[in-house]
Amino acid sequence: MLITQIKALVGVHPKETFVLHGDEMAQLPTLENAWLLLENGLIKDFGPMFTCPSSTENNQHETINAEGKYVFPSWCDSHSHVVFAASREEEFVMKIEGKGYEEIAAAGGGILNSANKLANASEEELFESARKRVVDMIKQGTAAIEIKSGYGLTFESELKMLRVIKRLKNELPIPVKATFLAAHTYPQVYKNDHQGYIDLIINEMLPAVAEEKLADYIDVFCERGFFSVEETDQILTAAAKFDLKPKIHANQLSVSGGVQIGVKHGAVSVDHLEETDDDVLKSLANNPTIATLLPSCSFYLNIPFANARGLMQNHAAIALATDYNPGSTPSGNMNFVVSLACIKLKMMPEEAINAATLNGAAAMELSKEMGSIAIGKRANLFITRTIPALAYLPYSFGQSQVETIILNGEIYNG
Repeated sequence: MLITQIKALVGVHPKETFVLHGDEMAQLPTLENAWLLLENGLIKDFGPMFTCPSSTENNQHETINAEGKYVFPSWCDSHSHVVFAASREEEFVMKIEGKGYEEIAAAGGGILNSANKLANASEEELFESARKRVVDMIKQGTAAIEIKSGYGLTFESELKMLRVIKRLKNELPIPVKATFLAAHTYPQVYKNDHQGYIDLIINEMLPAVAEEKLADYIDVFCERGFFSVEETDQILTAAAKFDLKPKIHANQLSVSGGVQIGVKHGAVSVDHLEETDDDVLKSLANNPTIATLLPSCSFYLNIPFANARGLMQNHAAIALATDYNPGSTPSGNMNFVVSLACIKLKMMPEEAINAATLNGAAAMELSKEMGSIAIGKRANLFITRTIPALAYLPYSFGQSQVETIILNGEIYNG
């Protein structure tokens, strides 16, 4: 496939650039009036239009005229919970009535609500509903996704979720990463026996997950009222024996210590970070652990937005993700996430786009093959409608500017 007359090719980072920290995130190389050649599912070559292959060569390829349009590397969504049994719109009404996250959880809602519904759903039902959600996300420009378990909370249901994610990996046309999140909350039966549930995770679930090769990562919800720093440390230490790297839920509701324990264990990312202090910012300074921010969660729950500027001023690496789940973020639209990052996190469009592409890929250890326009990378990208400028994409929040999806070098129609 040859794409010609591109108004601007976005994210033309050097091939050896795999993650961006601090001030680097403001640098979003673009190539105006460009062409892009895709071959065998990969980016073959690109350049300014005056170097475009001749018309004779063009006849060998399907050609798309992208005049007035931008070409972006696909969004890379590094934090989602898209395998779930049912929506939770009843809690949406409770939120409108003024009830908070912890109050809803105490009333039997929240994660336990989803766990009860998931226990009664079959693998086939979970697969089909999750597949439809991911297809919708693909049509909105996402072409790599991380999916967590965590709505099982029993041996059987957690493995059921992870088997569904494994099937999604095998059947979807995009990269999928799987994260084992049994430590999402404590099931009712273990409400007063935290160590009993931790022992179940460590002694029974982890060996089974490893035997079936069901997960790439381990996650723990390290938060007040959920898993303490000490409990998180215990679980991550056990997971390391099975070569599961951490991706931690940290500092969503309080300065919990989750960031620091994640950094201690070499976490690929620490996610949420709505609550931070100077110690948190300094712990991520010049650190390979990526701060994954989830602004649509803050938007939906009406909780503080993460301190993106403070993180960047401390030379941290920031990724953006949806947190798509039925309770706190019922949306998988990365375009809206990028808009919120600009509007609420005060990130510049270039910073937000880098966070949602190259750094999002890095937060899934995929940036050698995804996240930027570079020769040899996977040809996953999208072409916009005719738009006047780069900033128009986040500016026009709520409206899709994505016109054409290309996956593995071919137009995707769903």
